[in-house]
Amino acid sequence: MGKIKMTNHKNTTVKTAFDRFLIAVSARGVKDKTLCTYRSHFKAISKRLDVEIPIEKLTKSDLELMINNMNNDGLSSQSINSYTRTLKVFFSWCNDEGFTNLNIPLYKTQETVKDVYTDEELLLLLKKPKANCSFCEYRNWTIVNFLMNSGCRASTIRNIQIQDIDLIHSIVSLRHTKNRKVQVIPLCQSMLVILKEYMAIRGGETTDYLFCTEYGKQLSESGLRQAIEIYNTNRGVKKTSIHQFRHTFAKKYLIDCGGNAFTLQRLLGHSTLNMTRHYCNIYNADIVKNYDRFSPLAQINSLNKKTITKNK
Repeated sequence: MGKIKMTNHKNTTVKTAFDRFLIAVSARGVKDKTLCTYRSHFKAISKRLDVEIPIEKLTKSDLELMINNMNNDGLSSQSINSYTRTLKVFFSWCNDEGFTNLNIPLYKTQETVKDVYTDEELLLLLKKPKANCSFCEYRNWTIVNFLMNSGCRASTIRNIQIQDIDLIHSIVSLRHTKNRKVQVIPLCQSMLVILKEYMAIRGGETTDYLFCTEYGKQLSESGLRQAIEIYNTNRGVKKTSIHQFRHTFAKKYLIDCGGNAFTLQRLLGHSTLNMTRHYCNIYNADIVKNYDRFSPLAQINSLNKKTITKNK
């Protein structure tokens, strides 16, 4: 038997190292969708960084030049942040494997207010369809109601099974989540009534998917997206993003419903408070809530009304 040799990483290109990185994280159980994102990001990165050079020769200056090129090409801060996030994970793996000691800081994003559905648009979307509507329209109406009850992601919606709904205890178990942890969230009374009626019409076995095609099959990712796009458009709503319902849920929960950040974190399934804190910051939830009690203008107008009433 020959002598075992240590792996030599010399002259391994950035691209080859990234290919090995994908194999490694795939073996750890990283989702296919995440792998696709990594590949997509690396493709964009390779347009502004020479990935054919040996990774040991890659320098901090090369990465800074890449960021400048991205800025010059007009990429958004969110896109650049996503690319640097992928590189940060990649370089962390490279450091562990002995390819390089290089790393990259996350690119700071510009804080923006998330676009949400207005109350007028929600009233149009949440209006119950007529009794003679198609199953697809009825299902889509139920999905929109569910999104406003839970704020969950599209991938979660697609994977809910009939057995996950507990009408007796008014809860739903979300088994397909981003962090792969089972999440149990409550169902409001309105949602319970809607689900009872929908499930009676939908039928099926306990292991069947709750929101299915008209043939009882699981909705595909594109199928769900197209279904909501058609549904919203037919209701006269130009916005068609499923993820916007998540932003809308967060904003209404914090501001209109007076909810707190810690409970919102649990409802949205965030592993840390970082993203929830982001919602609080962009919507100024703590400042907006009950502001009539603290606004100097509201206080002065209140005194003025009392004085006018007293003098009558």
